[in-house]
Amino acid sequence: MSDPRDEVVAAVAEAYRRDWTRVFSTTARLTRDLDLAEECVQDAYAQALETWGATGVPDRPGAWLTTTARNRALDVVRRDSAFRRRMPLLVADETVQGPEDVLDDDRLRLIFTCTHPALSVDAQVALTLRLVCGLSTPEVARAFLVPPATMAARITRAKRKIAAARIPYRVPGPDQLEERVGAVLEVVHLIFTTGHTAPFGADLVRRDLTGSAIRLARLVHLLMPANAAAGALLALLLLISARQETRTTADGRLLLLSEQDRSRWDRQLIAEGQSLLTEALLRRPPTRYALQAAIAALHAEAPSWAGTDWAEIVSLYDVLLRMWPSPVVELNRAVAVGMRDGPRAGLDALTPLLADPALATYGYLSATRADFLRRLEDWPQAVTAYEEALTLTDNEVERAFLTERLAEVARNL
Repeated sequence: MSDPRDEVVAAVAEAYRRDWTRVFSTTARLTRDLDLAEECVQDAYAQALETWGATGVPDRPGAWLTTTARNRALDVVRRDSAFRRRMPLLVADETVQGPEDVLDDDRLRLIFTCTHPALSVDAQVALTLRLVCGLSTPEVARAFLVPPATMAARITRAKRKIAAARIPYRVPGPDQLEERVGAVLEVVHLIFTTGHTAPFGADLVRRDLTGSAIRLARLVHLLMPANAAAGALLALLLLISARQETRTTADGRLLLLSEQDRSRWDRQLIAEGQSLLTEALLRRPPTRYALQAAIAALHAEAPSWAGTDWAEIVSLYDVLLRMWPSPVVELNRAVAVGMRDGPRAGLDALTPLLADPALATYGYLSATRADFLRRLEDWPQAVTAYEEALTLTDNEVERAFLTERLAEVARNL
């Protein structure tokens, strides 16, 4: 018989994953203060642990948490008559008639706040991971490869800068959208990739994050329908999401793209993504999201893994690298080269990346190298590469897959 306390803890953890962004962004709109909003939301989750054990888990946990956090914030505001004078404020010009009148979404406001150009790129990403994705400070620190104390200080400085610069908590007006939308799209893409393969935990996918990213991408596309990058990003997310249900077996085992049942891919999402991509490609030059979406579309259209147009995918990666140089793109290109020309060519394409410090702790580099070595039947080096990949991987589904492959390769020694 399960312990009721464990059920409450599990319910609160699920509500954190699913509802954090909505609860926090709604509370921040009330408080106009990120620190106070975060404190009130954390108090609400702590109260849920105590209250739900006695009253049961509510039918709508997110609504319960939002109400509790808002009530806590209102208590603070009412108790402190000098609140607006003593606390740093997020300015909200309610007289501005802009896109937020149409797109009244607190999460979109929060993203525009976190990606204000007054903040450095690192601060934008860190704040987004913490406040929009709801990752803990240690998790954000790990993503940046810095100590938790360093990341805590960085996030604190960013929040203080928002207050000091009186950055508004709203979607900017049309005259500012073009200069701001690039950072917002980067953040939405980041949210999706963080959820697509969760860095930590027992699940391969964080559907709360992938779902939020797609919803936000739709909002930005609605906000700026003529923006080629916005449409291309939405296309990319939809084309990748179409495969989501086939990425694991019923019992949670990882399935590679080559193993997935393509008949179960979501054809409606693929069709929508292809339509958006076609429109985005009509605008020249193509954005990096359009090129990434084109690669995803080739996978979606391929009748089988063997029937994938790997030559075209390599060509698209070549163009993408010229537009957006990135060691991760180079890694993905090496995978495609290995599929087009064989594992030895793929391994040769990987070799220059081994000295890249940006990939020193990137588990996918070791895992990709291990797979090429396995296909070449170089068992000793494959074992070493799989062991290295395991030390750099924290997602439990991926760890189980790598452990299984390591055992398979080790049996050939």
